[in-house]
Amino acid sequence: MARRATRWRWLLWGLLASGFLLVNFHRTSTAVISGPLASTFDTTGTELGFLHASFFYIYAALQLPAGLLVDRYGSRNVAVGGLIVMSTGALGFAFSPTFAVAFATRGLVGLGGAVLYTATLRFLANWYRPDEFATMTGWTIAAAGLGGVLATTPLAIAIDATDWRVSLGAAALAGFALMVAVFLFVRDRPSDGGFDPIEGVNPPEGMPDAATVLANTRAILAERETWLMGALLFFTLGSNFTVLGLWGVPYLVDLYGIGVGTASGYVLLGNLGLLTGSPVLGTLSDHFGSRTPFIVASTVVFVLAYGVVFLTVQPPLAVFGVALFVAQFVGGGTLLSYTVAKERHAASASATVTGVVNGMGWFGAAIFPAAMGAALDAYWTGELVDGARSYTAAGYRVAFGLVVAAGLVALVCAVWLHLRVHREEARPTGAAPADD
Repeated sequence: MARRATRWRWLLWGLLASGFLLVNFHRTSTAVISGPLASTFDTTGTELGFLHASFFYIYAALQLPAGLLVDRYGSRNVAVGGLIVMSTGALGFAFSPTFAVAFATRGLVGLGGAVLYTATLRFLANWYRPDEFATMTGWTIAAAGLGGVLATTPLAIAIDATDWRVSLGAAALAGFALMVAVFLFVRDRPSDGGFDPIEGVNPPEGMPDAATVLANTRAILAERETWLMGALLFFTLGSNFTVLGLWGVPYLVDLYGIGVGTASGYVLLGNLGLLTGSPVLGTLSDHFGSRTPFIVASTVVFVLAYGVVFLTVQPPLAVFGVALFVAQFVGGGTLLSYTVAKERHAASASATVTGVVNGMGWFGAAIFPAAMGAALDAYWTGELVDGARSYTAAGYRVAFGLVVAAGLVALVCAVWLHLRVHREEARPTGAAPADD
C-alpha cells in the first residue's frame, strides 16, 4: 500500500501543480496582451502597471491568511475554493467592459490564486520526505514556469486566431475543470486516501487548533530570518515577474521594432529559465544539504544578468534572451528561501511560514509594475503605436536600473541571511541564539 501511495502522490501533486500553472499563466499573460489592454482601455504606462499589479495587491495581502487557512482546513478544501474564485475572476476579466471592471476582476483572479502555491507546499510537506522537499518545491515552481511559457508564444498564437478575450476565457474554463479533479482526487494526507504512512514522512493528524496557529504565527513573525527572506523575495521575485509578466514584451517591441509574437518568443526563454532553474537548483540543494550558499550565489548572478541590460540598454537580441533566461533560472535559487523557512518551523506551521514569506515576495510584484511604468511614462515622447504608448531607451534604462538596484538590496539580505544561518548551525547545541 505504501508503494501505491508513492505513485499516487505524483498524480495528486500534478493536479495541485496544474492549479499553480494556471496562476502563473494569468499573472504573466499581461505581457502578451499589454498592447490590446492599453488600446482597449486607453491606459498610460502607470495605469497599465496598476492593472497588471491588481492581481498582486490581493495575492500578496492574502498569503499569510492563505497559510493560516491551509494549516487549519487542509490543501484540498482550500485549493478547490481558490480555483473557483480564480476562474470566476478570469472569466470576468476576459469579458470586462471597462478598466474599472478589468481591475476588479483581475484582483479576483489574485484572490483565488493566492492560496494555490501554499496549498501545494503543504501537500508536499505531508506526502514527501524532508530531503525531497526542496526538489519538489523546485518542480512546483517549474509548473509555474510552464504556465508562463503558455502565456507567451502559445497565447500570442491563440490571440491571433481568436482574440485576447476568447483566449483568456478558455483558460478560465480550464480552471473550473481542474477544480472538479482536485475535489475528486486530492487528499491532504496519505491516511485520508487509505494509504499506509510513507517512510520518513510524519504529517500531523488532524488540523491544528486556533491557539496553535496563532502561536506559530507569532513565532514566525518574531524571527529576523523571516523578514530577511521576505525582503530578499520582495526585490528579486517582484522585479523578475514584473519584467517577465508585463514590461519584457513592450521593451522588445519598442526598442527592437519586432512584433508581439516574436517578442513573446524571447520572453518565453525567461519562462524556460524559471521552468528549469527551480528543479535543478532545488535538486542540487537537497543533494548537498545546503540552502543559503545557493541563495547568495543566485542573487549575485541575478544582479549580473540584469546589469548587462541596464548598462547596454539595447544589447543584441540573443544577449537579452540569455540574460532573461539566466535571471529567471537563478530566481529559482532565491526561492530556496521557502525551504529554509519551512525547515525552521514545526510541521503544523508549514503553510503559515510559507504564506508569510511568500506574501512579502509578491508584495514586490505589486509595487514594481507601477514603479517601472512611472519611470517609462517620465520619458514618454507622446508617440502611440496601435493605440498604445511607445517608450524610449532612456526610460527603459531607468526601469532596468530599478531592477538592478533591487537585486543589490536583495544581495545584502541574502548575505545577511547566510551569515545568520551559518552562525546558528555552528553554535553548540543548547547555546542561546544571538540577538543581532
